[in-house]
Amino acid sequence: MEYDLPVAQMARGDDIEGFYVLKSAFSKVANNGKPFLNLTLSDRTGAVDAKVWDYPGPIGAADEGKVVKIRGSVSEFRGALQVTVERIRLAGEDDRYDVTALVPTAPIDGEAMYASVEALLDSITDADYKAVCRELLRRHSESFRTIPAAKSVHHGFLYGLLMHTGNMMQLADFLAGMYADTVDRSLLLAGTFAHDLQKEREFRFSALGLVTDYSVPGQLLGHLVMGAQEIAEIAKELDVSEEKSVLLRHLVLSHHGEPEFGAAVRPVCAESELLSYIDMIDSRMEIYREVLGATPLGGFSDRVFALDGKKLYHHE
Repeated sequence: MEYDLPVAQMARGDDIEGFYVLKSAFSKVANNGKPFLNLTLSDRTGAVDAKVWDYPGPIGAADEGKVVKIRGSVSEFRGALQVTVERIRLAGEDDRYDVTALVPTAPIDGEAMYASVEALLDSITDADYKAVCRELLRRHSESFRTIPAAKSVHHGFLYGLLMHTGNMMQLADFLAGMYADTVDRSLLLAGTFAHDLQKEREFRFSALGLVTDYSVPGQLLGHLVMGAQEIAEIAKELDVSEEKSVLLRHLVLSHHGEPEFGAAVRPVCAESELLSYIDMIDSRMEIYREVLGATPLGGFSDRVFALDGKKLYHHE
């Protein structure tokens, strides 16, 4: 018996038991008139079709996205692996399983990245910008550590927002030094840290922490507007000058670069211009990393519509 065997390692003849995500489930009726459950099980390594014969429920389509514990055997049907499930139940509160083994997770050391972000925030020399960032971190610390940065396209996995923001802050720190005679490092670092924090409210999340949809505020306002609103509120509470409050809000509102890409306003200061490029660089490089990871060496990917429909070449 193989326990918690990754989907990618399953082979015909394996007997398995463990926890998997119920990616899809459809109740059907067999030719003999008995009900059965047609389902797809998944973990971070892949997905596999499965059947639960002579099964009237209670598990069904309403449980998609939840974790189930199964026992069964792996066979082959029409050239593809298939699991015949003998037992199935929803995971309970007392069950212990590794969520990071079940859903896509950022390829980072989360604690080290969080510590890097804190260190960069501590290095902000402007007391007002540092105070705003510290209050933002206090409010968003838990979600900032864990949530994805997107529903899809880039960083759409657990700890994605931490990875995206941490990468961007390191790049912002470097570029602020390179252009020190033009860029206010404190403003740039503060805007970089704050730019996506309201994705906590923009998205709806599954029980496993992945993005399932946009929230009503997310669709009606979006994370740029909600982020600017929160900064205005905090700046007022901390008695930060209106000029600094407006500048920081401008960075958040303009970080998508152009209105056609979702910016509320266009960047009109050096720090907002630089932030929009930093955001684009990190998001695009993550798209390359994810796409090329699934593309054979020496081959081209399928068209990547997030990159203007280009096919990406995977070289050594």
